[in-house]
Amino acid sequence: MPAPDTVRTMADDDAPTALTDAERAARSSSFGGIADQYERYRPGPPVAVAEWFLPEPVDCVVDLGAGTGALTRHLITRAATVVAVEPDDRMRALLETQVPEAQARAGRGENIPAPDGSAQGVFASSSWHWMDPVPTLAEIHRVLVPNGVFGAVWTGPDPDGPFMQQARALLTQQRDRGADGADLAGSLTAGGAGPGTADHLELPDGVPFGPVESEMIRWDIPLNADELIGLLGTLSWIILLPDETRERTFATARHLLGELLGIEGDVTVDVAYRSAAFRTRPT
Repeated sequence: MPAPDTVRTMADDDAPTALTDAERAARSSSFGGIADQYERYRPGPPVAVAEWFLPEPVDCVVDLGAGTGALTRHLITRAATVVAVEPDDRMRALLETQVPEAQARAGRGENIPAPDGSAQGVFASSSWHWMDPVPTLAEIHRVLVPNGVFGAVWTGPDPDGPFMQQARALLTQQRDRGADGADLAGSLTAGGAGPGTADHLELPDGVPFGPVESEMIRWDIPLNADELIGLLGTLSWIILLPDETRERTFATARHLLGELLGIEGDVTVDVAYRSAAFRTRPT
């Protein structure tokens, strides 16, 4: 699902813009193979994001690209009915186990399995960058009631947080020692924004939506080496590596975390996380 240049998000290095259609399709469909790890190692947005999207409880909302239910589990506290749309059978099966209160349905943003004017909200959590925005926004507009809300959120380690700044600086120094260190320099920002990415959502010209509002929520999560490596393993470019290369990458990352940052065994480091949330309403 190509994402045109007219959409600028804080999409992470897990969804680089310079991909062929085939590469993008391979990456977007890679997560189902590690659904259990994705659920275990990728923290979702806090409940405050759902509360910001929906200040008052509503009847029905749609969660697009719901994955294993990171946002879905909060939306069920804000809506009587939550339709969780996920194209991957493996991710959707885990979603059904994790959030049985939601109505899990096969589908995608470009073809939402919901009636016209049936939802007060449609949301995408760390999934918007995999969708083609023009047809998806047309579908969202169809599904939303008048004055409903479309929201998108990206969640991941804060690139401006102390740990990420230290890790990025130290790992970048490894470029002279070999390519592995260079490749890992920014890779722990799974789900979030890398340096220099835009912290805003710009919609294509001509779509029937109003101004975009934004909210940034930050918090800390203590992570040990196993959890940091697990997070690394949820990146699509890592998932698609040959087994031997992927294991070598993990070994390199573990060595660098221990040698350069002293993170090994049960030692944890507070990693600053952030959710960058955006919302807009149909016109």
